[in-house]
Amino acid sequence: MNKKYIIALYIRLSLDDAKVDSFSIHNQKLALNKYAETLVDTDDYEIMEFVDNGYSGTNFERPAVQELLELVKNFKINCIIVKDFSRFGRNSIETGYFIEQVFPLFKVRFISINDNFDTDNYNGDTGGMEFAFKNLINEYYSIDLSKKSKTAKYTKMRKGEYQSKLCPFGYKKGKDNRLEIEDESAEIVKMIFQLVLQSKSNAQIIKILYKKKIPTPGEFKAKKGEGNYDVSRCGGMWHLSAISRTITDERYTGTYIICKRAVTDVGGHKMRLKDERDWIKIPDHHPAIISKEDFEKAQKIRRTFKCDKKIKHIYPLRSKVICGCCKHTMNRKRLKSPVFHCCHSLTDEKASCYNLKIEENKLHSLLFDIISKQTAVLLNTDNLSNVKNYDESIQKKIDYEKSIEDCYKNKRNLYEKLLLKEIDLQTYNELKVEYDNMINNFKHSLSEISLQAEMLKSEKDNMETLKNVSDIISNESTLSQTLSDLLIDKVFVYPDNRVEVVWKVQGFI
Repeated sequence: MNKKYIIALYIRLSLDDAKVDSFSIHNQKLALNKYAETLVDTDDYEIMEFVDNGYSGTNFERPAVQELLELVKNFKINCIIVKDFSRFGRNSIETGYFIEQVFPLFKVRFISINDNFDTDNYNGDTGGMEFAFKNLINEYYSIDLSKKSKTAKYTKMRKGEYQSKLCPFGYKKGKDNRLEIEDESAEIVKMIFQLVLQSKSNAQIIKILYKKKIPTPGEFKAKKGEGNYDVSRCGGMWHLSAISRTITDERYTGTYIICKRAVTDVGGHKMRLKDERDWIKIPDHHPAIISKEDFEKAQKIRRTFKCDKKIKHIYPLRSKVICGCCKHTMNRKRLKSPVFHCCHSLTDEKASCYNLKIEENKLHSLLFDIISKQTAVLLNTDNLSNVKNYDESIQKKIDYEKSIEDCYKNKRNLYEKLLLKEIDLQTYNELKVEYDNMINNFKHSLSEISLQAEMLKSEKDNMETLKNVSDIISNESTLSQTLSDLLIDKVFVYPDNRVEVVWKVQGFI
């Protein structure tokens, strides 16, 4: 065969399948490899294994199956073998679509061993009602299993077992997976609620916590050896959102809340927040840190500081202006003349970026001036003249690829002449060496021209972006959303009025 026959073995094991030994990855590999060895009548074949370990079959958002499907689309797979239909997928519509529509289009043979299914045996038909019925059974099994799993989990929750991996700040998991108070962190929670009851705002609470050197939840857990988050930038400063979450968390009253969120589809990972009336609240589920009376008082006080409706404002440098000292995003303060200021350091008067701010209009003018001048310079320089050579390099690449293909073809013809005794063995070996040397030389040249083509393409893309920027600048007088999206990744601001820009276009400055 001129082209190697590629057999793909697809193996999937979900968390529930792991309980059944016959479904194990090892056993699936043994069965599929044994079957594959009897499948082809040539030695010129390759077996590739694709394994999704711990993934549900209800959707195709699995890394190994996505890699397999990508190879199918590129005509690099000849045959796919699975243990049974459910290993490939439990969604009847999607599974049927791939087997009936996609695989025949890309000339891929599909085999399910336990189902005795082979697309080569159906001549365009795909098994009819039997195939469809098995897929429906697999899908029903998955839905039924999901419901039973949820029911079992909620039953355990109602008995008092805490099912989440992470406990709320102030608690720890005790015996029988029940929540117990963690004394040190619980005192911090009590302090926050006491400050709220004293009518302190979130910003004031943050300053007090910082002065008392109270660690953030992330720092506290990292200190206890439970570091799951990057706390390198915290510096002991609480975030406003952390204070808000603490104040509004009803679990501190001993009430456990379940069913707050639901997945959008069976086997999926996308979650949506359910209406509060659909939540299940279990009072007196665990020891309370805050009394219900104090919690209600805190909510009433908090509402006086809360805006009824938060409007999301769009501006060119949204989330792009960063403090060069503490590396936190600078907030935009909506004044008559808006400013960006580092609010993270407001709690520490000794911080190098304390009270750091820059006027939005001045920053816009500065960036627009840099972009205008640099674009004009780059468009008039000769160092981008190589962009014109891009088409030429692509043509050379095509020529080298054709030359390599011709050499391989000549080698095959040479071998045929040897078999037909049109040439002797010595002539064959001499010519074969010549073709092999030519192939190696062409491949080396192809590698070099491919690298050159990639570089020229990057320069060509940058040139096109610059021309687009030039057209925009001719119609603008200050930094716009379009310019910001095209060119600016981040803007670092320092106390000495120094500004550093990270550009999206390589080599812009």
